[in-house]
Amino acid sequence: VFSKIFSHEALESYLPKIQLVIKDTLRAWSSTPEPINVYHETQQLTFRMAIRVLLGFRIPDEELGRLFEVYQQFVENVFSLPVDLPFSGYRRGIRARETLQKGLEKAIQEKLQNTQGKDYADALDILIESGKEHGKELTMQELKDGTLELIFAAYATTASASTSLIMQLLKHPRVLEKLREELRSKGILHNGCICEGSLRLDNISGLHYLDCVIKEVLRLFTPISGGYRTVLQTFELDGFQIPKGWSVMYSIRDTHDTAPVFKDVDVFDPDRFGQGRSEDKDGRFHYLPFGGGVRTCLGKHLAKLFLKALAIELASTSRFELATRTFPKITLVPVVHPVDGLKVKFFGLDSNQNEIL
Repeated sequence: VFSKIFSHEALESYLPKIQLVIKDTLRAWSSTPEPINVYHETQQLTFRMAIRVLLGFRIPDEELGRLFEVYQQFVENVFSLPVDLPFSGYRRGIRARETLQKGLEKAIQEKLQNTQGKDYADALDILIESGKEHGKELTMQELKDGTLELIFAAYATTASASTSLIMQLLKHPRVLEKLREELRSKGILHNGCICEGSLRLDNISGLHYLDCVIKEVLRLFTPISGGYRTVLQTFELDGFQIPKGWSVMYSIRDTHDTAPVFKDVDVFDPDRFGQGRSEDKDGRFHYLPFGGGVRTCLGKHLAKLFLKALAIELASTSRFELATRTFPKITLVPVVHPVDGLKVKFFGLDSNQNEIL
């Protein structure tokens, strides 16, 4: 079922909706006189994308804002120690989950009753249809659990990578200009605006420098540090025996930092993935921002598409500058993000890249 949710056809149908959510968000950022907290705002953006695009819920903005706050409470307490006391993080997480499930149930019921005006099958539609195809109508609890999983998968890591992308475009204006040049050369950006109908999946796939930029963001700022695997067969590593049945953790970040294929590992250099160098092509497990093997992240194509759509909109319709004297430090917990959230001032642009005052 997840292969259908993230198939080429599904991504093609999600793309216009993803663009719309990003456009609306950047318009809101640009119309705010004060600097925005990028990490907090990209969390809202990826939450909105999951709700509106992946799940197809038609929740009013005000209600969506309240649901986001509840969801944040849930996420902040999801890894709390299971100490069930009245004011514990665990209890707060449980309460937030219950409130969240009520909101999701209401949205699911409205969706099941209102099937008019749909021009694409979203992830929840595919989930429901898949159940019917296998002769098993999903219960409301199963639908709520599936919905929560999809939101969780699309939320924190994508917000982290989106923040890292914006930070690197601020740090490296030449990279941003090179992105604009590629968009112009491919007929996507003309006279300062995106050409009508130019953003299709095959067109975006042909933007090689954009692909290099997203790859480099994910190499240097992989949102999560690693993953777990269960040992299926006893093996030896550096003279140590690892027994069958053990749980082992692999580190994505350490792999990227020590992989011999990457030159000047601390330098943000998208060209390392260009045709001349192709540093990710040597060996299978030097570059693994989405994990590796059969358990690689199922949503990786959607995440990359979202980041590419965001980069295109940033390069085409926004001017933005750092609102603090220096760039903030990065913390790695629970996902990679700037300690102050990254304060940035956005300015609206008209169709000729002139600032709107």
